[in-house]
Amino acid sequence: MSTGTPIARIWPAPPAGPLTDPELAALYGRATRPHLRMNFVASADGAVALGGYSAGLSGEPDKRVFGLLRMLCDGLVVAAGTLRHEGYRAARLSEDRRAWRRGHGLPEYPTLVVVSGSLDLDPAQACFADAPVRPLVLTRTGVEPPPGLDEVADLVRCGEERVDLAAGLAELRRRGLAQLLCEGGPYLFGALTAADLVDELCLTVAPLLAGAGPGRITAGDDSPPRRLPLRHVLAAEDGVLLLRYARDVDAAPSAGAAPTA
Repeated sequence: MSTGTPIARIWPAPPAGPLTDPELAALYGRATRPHLRMNFVASADGAVALGGYSAGLSGEPDKRVFGLLRMLCDGLVVAAGTLRHEGYRAARLSEDRRAWRRGHGLPEYPTLVVVSGSLDLDPAQACFADAPVRPLVLTRTGVEPPPGLDEVADLVRCGEERVDLAAGLAELRRRGLAQLLCEGGPYLFGALTAADLVDELCLTVAPLLAGAGPGRITAGDDSPPRRLPLRHVLAAEDGVLLLRYARDVDAAPSAGAAPTA
C-alpha cells in the first residue's frame, strides 16, 4: 500500500478506491502489442506549465503515476528541448520497481530515447552520463553530433529534412522497445499526433487556473482530429484528476502484480 494522497477510481462504475500501487499499475498496464503512450500534466484551463516548468503543475498523485508508467514501459521517449529545459536526470527506478520488471522478464531499467533533429545535446547531462542503460537518440541524416555524444548514446538516423518519427518508432520496436512512454514536449506530441502514432494519452489535470500565457500540451502543424475514447477517471483527495484515453480495447492493461513503492 502506498502512502501519500489517496487515489480512487471514480469512473467507470463501480468506483474503487483508495488504490494501491499494484492496483494502479494493473489499471494502466502494458498493451498486448506495440503501443505509444503519452503522459502529460495540465492545469484546469489547459496550461502545460506553471512558472515555465511542468513541475509547477505536478503534485504527489501525478508523480506517483508518473513513476509507475516509467516502470511499465520499455522505452522512455522525450524531445531534446524538454530534456534540456526540464533538466532530465538518469531514468532510474526503485529496487521494488526493478524487481517487478525482472519478474516480468524486462530489463531492470527502461531505455531513454531522445528525439533531436539538431543534436543540440550535452553528453555531460546526467541523463546521458549517469544512464543505467545506454540511451538512444533519434535524429536525421547529415547532422554532426557534439563531441562525446556518441560515447554515451547510440544515434539512430531516420529522415533527411526532419526526424521521421514513424521510421524511428519502427526501429525502436525492432530493437525490442515495443511499449513506449513519451513525456513530451508539446511539439513532439503534435508531430506524433499528425503522424497518427499516438495510441494513448494519460493526462493529469491540476485543480488550478494558470491564466493566460503558457502553451498547450500539444503544438506544431495542424492535423486531423484523432478520436481517443476515455478508459478511466481517477481522482485524488486534493482535487487532481488522472485521465486515461486509449485508441482501442487492445490498449487495455495486462500487468499483473506491481510493487508497493
